[in-house]
Amino acid sequence: MRDFAITPSIAVTIGRQTRLYHAFVTTAPVELDSPATLTLYLSTLADVAGFAATPVEHDNGGARTCARLVLVDAGELSWQRARCRGNHHVFAPADPVLVGLTTLQHWLWQRLKAPVDPDSAGDGNTRTTSE
Repeated sequence: MRDFAITPSIAVTIGRQTRLYHAFVTTAPVELDSPATLTLYLSTLADVAGFAATPVEHDNGGARTCARLVLVDAGELSWQRARCRGNHHVFAPADPVLVGLTTLQHWLWQRLKAPVDPDSAGDGNTRTTSE
């Protein structure tokens, strides 16, 4: 059964394949991501928590925790949610007003135009193309 989220989302079409991605705020490290998860923004929890649809609780020490705004493939959403929560990480839907379609499009284009870091290849968040 597919798991659908009421979160900001964006459909991405490459060739004949279209995938739907949902936006979430998480404190999970990249190592817990599904292969199709994409990090759009990385900062402290105090900074990234503002993108969540509901308040994300953190104490003064937790405010410095690393957090990310991520896009999660709809087909892998249940798995990603279970993995994050099973490892006691925040996994909160993004706010659809703050992170609407226009914002997602802009950040996704910025991410796709970013230079590829060969040292981070294989981390589940870097995509390369052969030219």
